[in-house]
Amino acid sequence: MIRYRKILELQDEGISLRGIAASTGHSRQKVTEVIGLAERKGLVCPLGEEMTDQWIEDFLFPERTLEASGRQPLNFDYIHEELAKPNVTLSLLHHEYEAECRAKQKIPYSYRSFLRHYSTYADKYKATLRIRRKPGEILEVDWAGTTAFIIDRDTGEKVKAYVFVATLPCSQFSYAEASLSMDSHSWITAHNHAYEYFGGSTQIVVPDNLKTSVTKHTTRELILNPTYREMADYYNTVVMPARVRTPKDKASVEGSVGVISTWIIAALRNTHCFSIDELNKEVWQKLDEFNNRPFTRKKGCRFSAFEEEEKFALSPLPGAPYKMSEWKTAKVRPDYHLSVESMFYSVPYEYINRQVEVKLSENLVELFFNHMRIASHKRLYGKFGQFSTIRDHMPDNHKLFVDQTPEAAIEWAEGIGSFTLNVVQYLLGTSQTEKQALQSIFSLKKAERQYTKYEIERACKMIVSMTKRPTVKSIQTMLKNNKKNDAQQELKRKTDSSTNEYGFTRGASYYGGTDK
Repeated sequence: MIRYRKILELQDEGISLRGIAASTGHSRQKVTEVIGLAERKGLVCPLGEEMTDQWIEDFLFPERTLEASGRQPLNFDYIHEELAKPNVTLSLLHHEYEAECRAKQKIPYSYRSFLRHYSTYADKYKATLRIRRKPGEILEVDWAGTTAFIIDRDTGEKVKAYVFVATLPCSQFSYAEASLSMDSHSWITAHNHAYEYFGGSTQIVVPDNLKTSVTKHTTRELILNPTYREMADYYNTVVMPARVRTPKDKASVEGSVGVISTWIIAALRNTHCFSIDELNKEVWQKLDEFNNRPFTRKKGCRFSAFEEEEKFALSPLPGAPYKMSEWKTAKVRPDYHLSVESMFYSVPYEYINRQVEVKLSENLVELFFNHMRIASHKRLYGKFGQFSTIRDHMPDNHKLFVDQTPEAAIEWAEGIGSFTLNVVQYLLGTSQTEKQALQSIFSLKKAERQYTKYEIERACKMIVSMTKRPTVKSIQTMLKNNKKNDAQQELKRKTDSSTNEYGFTRGASYYGGTDK
């Protein structure tokens, strides 16, 4: 047996290769090979008592025990690396291994032996076992059943603080955060901080059936909370809630919740914090200690397992964290506005008395009907009762009223004609108040519903030729009179044309008679 332990201990003491070879009775080539392989696999002094020469040989040369059987040796590093890739399974790798054995005319291991040897290798030499969980695939989240507390400065009472826990099942790397509430805002905020702590997002997130994550979950139907669904889309992940009363669907986080309840929540039972920020500083300090605690049955810790085995597989995060949106429902009022937190926002008047969905974000209010966005407004803050109205949402008669400004009145008059423009300018210049002038002009504009632009311009021309002080009333009267006169003339023209409906009448001379 090669004296592996002695070689590594002498090398740690700074003895030369020649000295080590002389002391152990091995060649310098063998000594160099052992030292180099130990450095590549991270085996350094001081060595534990269980690390005998046989243990070290199994660690440095795991394939030797398999070669003695006469079967094709297994490349465990390759298997472990390939299992990290999406959709790669041990069944697939064993199938490829059998094909390789047939090509080399070697005896392959059975699938059961293949699985057992890999499990033994991963348990002994690797931080993670990739049979059940792939790196970067799943994030399990939940609230801890045990609560922490903070002290109210004024009353001295203990205030409950709820602890959010997120765990990556592959490496068991975890995140924890305390919050004063378990509402949707706290839930989303904790997710944002967890993704930031991990430095990436997973393909799937597995929550419990909380109202903040799931609206309805039956064997036939799954309806996610709209805000939670949006957050998942933003981080390009899929929400797959655990089945009802099936804790095994998120066993990793259930286990982490129990451990964190001991090593974080219980460990802080005698620590008095007066704000949630103070409590979270203590929680995160204990969290670092928890993630760096050595594993009991294998080398490394949760943090090292995450760094070496899982961090590379996480998806990159967006440039900024998800900004939470809140969803509500509201009924459109008869004035085509709806009330949201005592502010009023317009929608197209066709949706009056309809129930619409409201998406509230920090700076934007979006309104949806049957999952289709029908309006969006900048969110209003400050004094209650403010209105945000978009002109295109109004009926035509409301648009006419809202558009009453001196500039709009002049622009309208220019589109009618020069005499109408003279009348409008006269009204704006002579009325006691601007509002009074605009009301008069609005009455004149409504004439467009019954009369053409030509008729309005002609009436204004006739009134201006009669008086230097035209009024809207006189123009309206002239429009009626002109309409009546035009109707009479049209009737007279039709009557005259009916009397000559037979054309030219021949005289008596045409028929041979005499006209005298």
